[in-house]
Amino acid sequence: MQTKKLKLVSIEEAPLIRKFTVLYIVMSLLPFLIIAYLFAQFYIWKSQDINEKSLFTLFLLSGAGILSGFWGMRHSIMQFQKIIRNTTKDLAKNIPSLNNINLEESEVTQLARTFNEVTQNLENNIKHLEASKRTMQYVLSKLTLISSLQTIDTFLELIVEITANALNAKTGVLMLLDEEKQELYVKSASGVEENLKNIRLAVGEDAPGWVAKHKKPLFVPALHKLETQTKDAFIPPLLCAPMLYQDRLIGVLLVAGKVRGESFEEDELLLISNLATQTAVAVENERLHVDAERTYLETVSALAMAVEARDPYSRGHSDRVSRYSVKVAEKLGLAPELTQEIREAAELHDVGKIGLSDDILKKADFLDEEEQRIIRNHPLIGESIIRPIRSLAKLCSIVRSHHEWLDGSGYPDGLKKDKIPLGAKILAVTDSFDAMITDRPYRKAMSPEKAKEELKKYIDIRYDKQVVEAFLTIA
Repeated sequence: MQTKKLKLVSIEEAPLIRKFTVLYIVMSLLPFLIIAYLFAQFYIWKSQDINEKSLFTLFLLSGAGILSGFWGMRHSIMQFQKIIRNTTKDLAKNIPSLNNINLEESEVTQLARTFNEVTQNLENNIKHLEASKRTMQYVLSKLTLISSLQTIDTFLELIVEITANALNAKTGVLMLLDEEKQELYVKSASGVEENLKNIRLAVGEDAPGWVAKHKKPLFVPALHKLETQTKDAFIPPLLCAPMLYQDRLIGVLLVAGKVRGESFEEDELLLISNLATQTAVAVENERLHVDAERTYLETVSALAMAVEARDPYSRGHSDRVSRYSVKVAEKLGLAPELTQEIREAAELHDVGKIGLSDDILKKADFLDEEEQRIIRNHPLIGESIIRPIRSLAKLCSIVRSHHEWLDGSGYPDGLKKDKIPLGAKILAVTDSFDAMITDRPYRKAMSPEKAKEELKKYIDIRYDKQVVEAFLTIA
């Protein structure tokens, strides 16, 4: 069985209630006990032993008890007051309204007012935190859309919309820097009149120009009277943050006006600053990606030309297939976007042959089974070459499937009928026709009339009927 140890502490270190108990005993109960003792001596025990010296000693003890109790109680209260004052001063640094508390008021009143102010401040902070939480939830819910965006322009428009809505702003503007002219121009805007979307600001001009010049965020609260002229899209209250990438200015992100409330909060400047930084990274990454993609596209185009240069029998083949395919697409009334995809796919449809050896590519006899298996891989090789180019990724299905036939006997996947993309059906016809009317190492070219008869012969077997009929009207 464990015994509880009695812990002795100094009265100075004791809790307030213990101090009060001890001092009450010293100041009140001790004199009472002395008086009770005297009463018992005279009236109960009838004792006459107490003399003047004894009475004087008892008087001194009583006085000492009262004085020590008074001093201890006063010291404790003064310490209590000091704690209240110091606490109020410390809290006033973050809660300005506490500066108005009258220190001459009672301690209870001061404590009550301080407690009320602290509570109110906590409630306001909780409201701000909840508002920030809702803002971040809104931003995060919108950011899930970004992964599906195809262009940087759509991305920037969404960023401006998200920022303006999240901060309850009337207008949102994203401006990029024209490094050559040292001017800012509007790239994306929300809630702004059309004429203001065409404005350009020199670095240093107006709020966005100031932010661009100093590379620092700017918070301008609501003003009752404007001392300077400013563009309507930049009327306070406003928040503006620089879009920086490795300390290089990309542009600025700005919101102005309030849908609800009079002004923005200073902590909202942190949110727009973070969004501006992340947007700058996205813009710079897009620029680097476009540069890399352009270089890669030029390389792919060079590869396509190299394929034809290696095989004199197929020289000009891709250009002819492209012209035929565009005319067929236009005859079928396809949308311009799809027609353009078919044009590009036709120009690159044989790029996969770059992976074939000259022994196969230039063989003067029919290919054996193994060689046929190898050459049937060229659509897959071509697809793998163009897939890394984002702008050409939509061509992959056409390039991959341009040797598929309706009855499923084509390659590389053996697709049938509607499983074959329309662009691939068109290329199957135009590619076959141009191959038939071109000399090959292992055979002479057919006449155009004979090649057309071959196309008709395989309608609904290899080739789509509508595509063949459209081709025959333009060939």
